[in-house]
Amino acid sequence: MKKILVSIAALFAAAAMLSAQNMADATETAKLANDSLSAGSYETALAGFQEALKMAEACGDEGLELVATCKDIIPKTMNAIAKQLLQEDKLDEAIAKLGETIAVAKEYGDEETAAKAEALIPQVYMKKAGGLLNAKEFEAAAEVYAKVLELQPANGVAALRYGMALENANKDDEAIEAYKLAAANGQEKNAKSQIGKFYLKRSVENLKAKKFADAVNDANSSYEYISNPQALQIAGQASQLAGKNSDAIKYFEQYLEAAPTAKNAGQVAYTVGALYQQAKNNAKAKEYFSKAVSDPKYGADAQKALKAL
Repeated sequence: MKKILVSIAALFAAAAMLSAQNMADATETAKLANDSLSAGSYETALAGFQEALKMAEACGDEGLELVATCKDIIPKTMNAIAKQLLQEDKLDEAIAKLGETIAVAKEYGDEETAAKAEALIPQVYMKKAGGLLNAKEFEAAAEVYAKVLELQPANGVAALRYGMALENANKDDEAIEAYKLAAANGQEKNAKSQIGKFYLKRSVENLKAKKFADAVNDANSSYEYISNPQALQIAGQASQLAGKNSDAIKYFEQYLEAAPTAKNAGQVAYTVGALYQQAKNNAKAKEYFSKAVSDPKYGADAQKALKAL
């Protein structure tokens, strides 16, 4: 019995020595990982801390302190790797690493690092989407901006650029909604400018396509957002071509009021005079023909019209 007790005691002593050696190895592995971290070798550091964690966990109660240390530093190291990937423009890899970081941080109870990683993901998406937008890969850019807005619905800049991507991808209705979202989230001036330009461009296209009612509607929508006198001119032209002379007069008069020194002011004034003449309103016809007499191209015709009246 005494021999058995001695043998068991020797076995426990050997196990204790082995445990102590394993703990020493785990500590040394963690120390080397920390040196790599200090040197900015994040991948090497991460691998070292992960290995040290496994070794410390195998040591039972003796390894608890080192386990806690490793679990504290591993998520932070992963987040540092993700930031490094972002700086290197390895955006898809950065997003993947951030996802891993969040999962590990939450597993280890590091909510602060998880939150930081979550906050960084939209920034990576914004950078990726911006590159796609600049490269004129509009549909792909729109898809990525949509991901940003899923994470940050009130991101006005993302909404504005989302609208740009959608507009260039010929998704007009969706683009307008995106611009309105941007306007509601701190980008009102820029969003209104984009909407105004969009409607102005479409009004020109509709005028060329002889869709006169649509041209007028889009011109009016444009003017509501950016007060561009050109929209009034287009509305006037479309109305005149549609045979709606009273509307044409209204829009042309508004144009001249908004842009009295425009290069074509004399031409537009002559047109208004002619429209009033057709409407048998000679007083108004004289008023506008008089505004056109100094125009280098229409002045002579304006003088003739005045004499005829």
